[in-house]
Amino acid sequence: MKILMVCLGNICRSPLAEGVMRHLVNEQNLGWEIASAGTGNWHIGSAPDRRSVAVAKEFGYDISAQRARLFTSHLFDEFDHILVMDKNNYKDVLRLAKTDEHRKKVEFFLADQGEVIDPYHHSHLFEPVFKEVEARCKKLINQWK
Repeated sequence: MKILMVCLGNICRSPLAEGVMRHLVNEQNLGWEIASAGTGNWHIGSAPDRRSVAVAKEFGYDISAQRARLFTSHLFDEFDHILVMDKNNYKDVLRLAKTDEHRKKVEFFLADQGEVIDPYHHSHLFEPVFKEVEARCKKLINQWK
């Protein structure tokens, strides 16, 4: 299985989701491919936000080697599940979908179209966002394995 996590800049939420999911998947030897991307192009090639790196490290995950990339339409063909963090990401990703098959791959990371709050402008939100992401990754693994 191939899973892509998507947020706006690919430096806060989706790198956390990528790193947590990859770590948990590897622990269980599931062999899934996990990656992330952003709908905006501001941070292409950049490491995750230092606050995301710090909170992940605090809870035993290393996301420091990840690099931001832009979501493009060719990623629909590379991934089975495209998990978006909020409604704007959902609209931006669907705008690039060319087929119904592509559209069916796009889901909210949280169930029931829930949104993962973007902590970028609020440092105190990084830990709660991390905990929400980690809990959801565990649920998704149990659901899909």
